[in-house]
Amino acid sequence: MKFVLNVIWLVLCGLWMALGYVLAGLICCVLIITIPWGVASFRIAAFALWPFGRTTVERRDAGAGSLIGNVIWFVFAGWWLALGHILTGIALCVTIIGIPLGIANFKLIPISLMPLGREIVPTDRPFATR
Repeated sequence: MKFVLNVIWLVLCGLWMALGYVLAGLICCVLIITIPWGVASFRIAAFALWPFGRTTVERRDAGAGSLIGNVIWFVFAGWWLALGHILTGIALCVTIIGIPLGIANFKLIPISLMPLGREIVPTDRPFATR
């Protein structure tokens, strides 16, 4: 079932959202000082491309640096990526078949706003990193 949902997701919105994250990652990597945000953006792009069967958990070693980095990310890239998730989530929820995909899109909003200090893990072991 996860495979079917991932394929439908990829066709309807996953590819476009992943391209948004890749674009943000490329911009961050061009500006040398923002490479950590670029790496986080590429990681989220892979998650946005194929989200079913995976989840995010907080990292134990995340500290004040992650908080400050998330504030900077929110100002420069997070809000427009979250807006993309909101718009595609609403568009997917218009049809009954798209409602699960729309809900999954809404679940990606927190990580699009605050990517640092989070880790992507399979859903069968969400507490493996704690």
